[in-house]
Amino acid sequence: MSNRNWFYASEGQQKGPLPETQLRDLITRGMVGADTLVWTEGMAGWQKAGEIPGLVPSAGAPAAFPQAGGPPPVAASGSYSGGTLSADFPIWGLFGRSLLMFIGQILVIPAPWTATGLYRFAIPYIRVPGRPHFAFTGQPLDIWWVFIVLGLLTYAGAANSNIVTLLSLLLQGFLSWMIVRWIIGHLSSSGQDLPISFKGSPVAYVGWYVAMVVSAITIIGWAWVLTAWMRWICRNIDGTRREVSFNASGIEVLWRTIVFTIACGFLIPIPWVLRWYGNWFVSQFALTERGAYAGQ
Repeated sequence: MSNRNWFYASEGQQKGPLPETQLRDLITRGMVGADTLVWTEGMAGWQKAGEIPGLVPSAGAPAAFPQAGGPPPVAASGSYSGGTLSADFPIWGLFGRSLLMFIGQILVIPAPWTATGLYRFAIPYIRVPGRPHFAFTGQPLDIWWVFIVLGLLTYAGAANSNIVTLLSLLLQGFLSWMIVRWIIGHLSSSGQDLPISFKGSPVAYVGWYVAMVVSAITIIGWAWVLTAWMRWICRNIDGTRREVSFNASGIEVLWRTIVFTIACGFLIPIPWVLRWYGNWFVSQFALTERGAYAGQ
């Protein structure tokens, strides 16, 4: 197949033709992965590069080349249109970065660096359908003051004032909105920034934040508030051709969080349950073609 010209799918568009040597170079550089759809003359339709024997290292599924002609539309393969996100966080890396973020918030000044360090470490371990080499490009000084103020607000309770507590809660909600907007706006794939943004209003976000805190009084009601909040955030992610959804139910969030909390109480299991909970939470997000499901 070394003399064949290849096409590959990138961001829903057909790229090529290009010689196999050039395609292999893209594979080596990580711009084309095992899940990237490819086509060459003689193939019946688009296939994942990993399904072509010898094209991607350690992949070896049989391929069929029964027909000639031009490449079929990329959309003909449903595997590119969407799917569920997944993650495989390393146990000690995730635990260490999370611990550093916690310490950074307590010490206040290091907070921008420890928080950004966690995001830059963890996000590349998230696998997004059709978005190879997912990454976070934010820098510690982008919104450094947000993390500094959040760190200072951890000591607001010392004021022993209801008014201060309420104002602190509202400010925490607003700063949380800024962080969500910052993270979503600094995601990249294969070294290119993604043209997505968070369009949810700060007033609505703060409302959800307060509802989350208030619902904690009910002991279990917060889990349903959280799932509704996550779905609202997903609906307000703009600039992508695919809809983002959050599929977990309140009861699933509740029992897993209870297990996580109890396990953390024993201290030793923390690294393992942190990874378990993080991997599961990411897997509850999915991408679907717009309009594929009513009401999304």
